[in-house]
Amino acid sequence: MHLRGATHEDFPALLALNAEQVHFLSPLDAPRLAHLHAQAAWHQVIEGDTGVCAFLLAFTPGADYDSPNYRWFEARGGRFVYVDRVVVGASAQGQGGGRRLYAALFAFAREAGFEAVVCEYDLDPPNPVSAAFHARFGFVEVGRQIANGKQVSMQAARIDEDRV
Repeated sequence: MHLRGATHEDFPALLALNAEQVHFLSPLDAPRLAHLHAQAAWHQVIEGDTGVCAFLLAFTPGADYDSPNYRWFEARGGRFVYVDRVVVGASAQGQGGGRRLYAALFAFAREAGFEAVVCEYDLDPPNPVSAAFHARFGFVEVGRQIANGKQVSMQAARIDEDRV
C-alpha cells in the first residue's frame, strides 16, 4: 500500500469511501470535497492494488471551514491540526491503513511545529472502534458537544508525546 497526496482524480473514490462510512461521518458531495481539499493543510490517501482504499483530511487554524467541531477547536486557540475525517474502506480495514495515515499526520504536525492533533468521535451514537483507535495514539477528551444531532467527544493528542 502506497501513501501519497490526494488529487482531484481521487475524488470519485473518496466520495465512494465516505458514502460507505457515512454513518460515522458527515455526508460529502463533489463540490464540498473540492472546497475541503482546497482548504486542507494535509490530505493524503492510501492506494492499494485495487485503487484508493483510505484517506485522511486535516485542517489547521484559519481554514474556511464551517464544521461546528472544527470551529470548537478554533475558538479555543492554539496551534493544532484538526482531523476532519479518516476513512478506511471496509475491504482495507485491519491492515494498518489508519495507523499509517495517523503516523504520517503526526510526523507532518511535528515537523510543521504544531502543538497537537485534534479530532472528535461520536459518543451518541457510540463509535467504540474510533475511541479505542484514538486512545492508542494518546488522544484524551478535552470537551464534549452536540453537533449535527450527535454527541461527540472532543479529543486532543500532544505532538511531543510518543505514539504507537
